[in-house]
Amino acid sequence: MVEGVVRPQPRAISLMVLGTASHAGKSLVATALCRILARRGARVAPFKAQNMSLNSAATPDGLEIGRAQALQAEAAGLAPRADMNPVLLKPMSQTGSQAIVNGRIFGTLHSRDFLGNGKRALWPHIVAAYDRLAAEFDVLVIEGAGSPAEINLRESDIVNMAVADLADARCLLVADIDRGGAFAAIAGTFALLDEPDRRRIAGYAFNKFRGDASLLDAGIAMLDARVGVPCVGIIPYVDTTGLDEEDGVSIERRRERAWDARHERLRIAVVAFPHLANFTDFDALEEEPSVDLIYTRDGGAVEAADVVILPGTKDTIGDLGWLRERGLERALVTCASRGALTVGICGGMQMLGASIDDPHGVERGGSHAGLALLDLRSTFAVEKTTVRVTGTTAAFGQSVAFDGYEIHVGVTQYGDASRPFAQISRAGGSCRDGVVSADGRVAGTYVHGLFAGDDARHAFVAWARALRGLPVARAFAPVQAQRRARLDELADAVERALDLRMLLSRPVSTP
Repeated sequence: MVEGVVRPQPRAISLMVLGTASHAGKSLVATALCRILARRGARVAPFKAQNMSLNSAATPDGLEIGRAQALQAEAAGLAPRADMNPVLLKPMSQTGSQAIVNGRIFGTLHSRDFLGNGKRALWPHIVAAYDRLAAEFDVLVIEGAGSPAEINLRESDIVNMAVADLADARCLLVADIDRGGAFAAIAGTFALLDEPDRRRIAGYAFNKFRGDASLLDAGIAMLDARVGVPCVGIIPYVDTTGLDEEDGVSIERRRERAWDARHERLRIAVVAFPHLANFTDFDALEEEPSVDLIYTRDGGAVEAADVVILPGTKDTIGDLGWLRERGLERALVTCASRGALTVGICGGMQMLGASIDDPHGVERGGSHAGLALLDLRSTFAVEKTTVRVTGTTAAFGQSVAFDGYEIHVGVTQYGDASRPFAQISRAGGSCRDGVVSADGRVAGTYVHGLFAGDDARHAFVAWARALRGLPVARAFAPVQAQRRARLDELADAVERALDLRMLLSRPVSTP
């Protein structure tokens, strides 16, 4: 058992991580706690009742959950499963989202659905998923969403204090001190919570701190007295590069980057579609020392790239139209005329084909002309394909193995004379995947996570640099080993910073 944890009944103890705002660091603090508790010998699993994210992962049994919960499962030494994130909302517009429930498409929900109907429809699935995990594990590390003090949503809540009540959870409130205003954010959260909800919070912590922690002492003493619960830690700023993020805030920050003035590294431009999905596909490429990767909506940056990547998107047809409206189709043609490489992943590959048909109105209905850079045609289907795959590709100048996953609603027909991107194995057997153009400079694949494996990524970087006339890379990043090390570094930092004994053993006064 875990030090400081008493298990009086055969149900999991639940520790919940709440934030004063989005991007306060809840996901990675929860990841660290999963790692810490697993290293101490606890059977620990993550849980997030409802997630809103365009970054998703496929479970081994072909279901879909948020990437943050997949990372948390990895930190706990588990394979991801749908119970860890029973409700995943994938935004499709300003007011509507596709709801994934228990790993499969449930339907489209609009903002106002959550004022009553949504909770009634989704809550039983959340309770059932929680109960299954609670019966199997010693500890559940639960992640909240946004802020628990969104008082306009308390009655329809299915992810914050309603889940804390369901799980009888001890709650840790986390504030991002790097962004400023952390003391006010903590005090304001307590002020807006109802008394029963306040009593669930066992402690608070500052996250992403840089500098001399003793400078916070006076403020912490005043804050402790004001809110009535202790500060249980000051978590330092930790380099979490390469650990999956799910928040759109991170994309906006990445888009602030521009090319390095010296063209010594391979310039990769990822087109930042409005509905860009699974941008974690490119985290490992960013780690390569010979790569300069940016997310961009600028035609000039696309034209200057060595490699342009059209990533996955939750609105393929809409983002294809957006691409044309911004003049990026012309930029892609100019880029290709200079001998640059173009890679489409999932929806990005569908855009590169001759056409996209949507007979069932999955997105916008109708038939739409693609960019016609690859010999393929795609048709949207009602059922979503969600499956993990392994495969080999010779598209990067040598035969390399990879693994990854597919998450898409399209069925693609490849031209009879087209060259496959890869041969893959998945549930149901072996089949071809994707297309490579005759000159090898345009490629498309359905496989997400292609660049996560060191062998495939290193082959791609070496091949692309050679085609673009850049010198041989002096070094390659061992990202898989770095990822494991960063998980442990994050866990070590959080374990040193947090008083887990106090957090896990301090009595909380609950209704």
